Amino acid sequence: MKRCFAALQCILLAGILAGEACPQDVKSMVQLNEALFDQLQRVHHLTAKQMSAIRAIFAGSGYMGQGNPAITKHPVTAEQCEEKLAREAIRYENPAFEKICGAKYMAPLYNPAVQKPEDACNCIDQFEFPDIPCAYPVVWVRAKEAAELCEAMGKRLCDAHEWEGACAGALENPDYRFDLAAGQSPEAAIRLMRTAHNHKYGPSKSWSYGDACREEVCAGSSSKTPGCTGGSWSGCGSNTFPAGFFPQCHSPLMVYDLNGNAAEHMNLPLNEKQMASRGSREYGYTEMKGSWFIFDTQRAHEDWCRWRAPYWHGSRVMDKQSHHNYHLGFRCCKTLDRNKAESH
Repeated sequence: MKRCFAALQCILLAGILAGEACPQDVKSMVQLNEALFDQLQRVHHLTAKQMSAIRAIFAGSGYMGQGNPAITKHPVTAEQCEEKLAREAIRYENPAFEKICGAKYMAPLYNPAVQKPEDACNCIDQFEFPDIPCAYPVVWVRAKEAAELCEAMGKRLCDAHEWEGACAGALENPDYRFDLAAGQSPEAAIRLMRTAHNHKYGPSKSWSYGDACREEVCAGSSSKTPGCTGGSWSGCGSNTFPAGFFPQCHSPLMVYDLNGNAAEHMNLPLNEKQMASRGSREYGYTEMKGSWFIFDTQRAHEDWCRWRAPYWHGSRVMDKQSHHNYHLGFRCCKTLDRNKAESH
């Protein structure tokens, strides 16, 4: 089965890259993805059925992975990351969180002012997918593919307010202004809702690591590929860091790399029926969260916790042509069995 999926991905990638038989960089990408699949299964204890679904999603993409290996230059290797964490005696395993969330490397979502971690109804990945310390984020993933990968993992794509709560250190009640969306086009609805939301939270802006924007705390000190002015596969490397390489880059809820490394797909609902946190799998519209690997030197846009982005490259989450690029990844959320949808 592995051999079949590897061959299929090679064929798809070769077709994308000018119809060649299977160039060396494509072979390299297939090999890298195979190593990623093995790591996913081993760390997250995935079943054969889950792995089959994940492989099929990757095979259907032709781009998805940890960057184009022909041009990507990671500033730090996975081995260097592991050595640093060992040297500093940093371990990301958290048995208490694992007991609450029923999965490794997830953090409970709750409001510390009125709740304990055990009161959480939902959890969020502590790292960007594949949610493994010292692994590079998966990029070139469409929002639809991200949602499907989360589902294959037994999770779901996060709603925007969940990511924001994980970053700011308190999950607040959803505050989507669905009243502003009524009767509007998606673009107009998102603009109106975004303006109201950012006006509300702008005066109290914060970042995952504190109340002031800082450099050299998160994975923002990498650089673009020379000549990368757009976002092409052949011209822009995904020059990310290994997940968790910056141990101080975490929120009060112990969620890492929310700022820096890769931006992240999230779900923006325009009505309650599109809220993933309340059971919807039709999802709403695309919302980009966080920042990426060049932000210490090039602040391309705002990246405070509760900031909502413009409708860049926007679409429905489940649109087959939803956006993907070299610095855009995702992380998943999970609804716990004890979740009371009407109260969260």
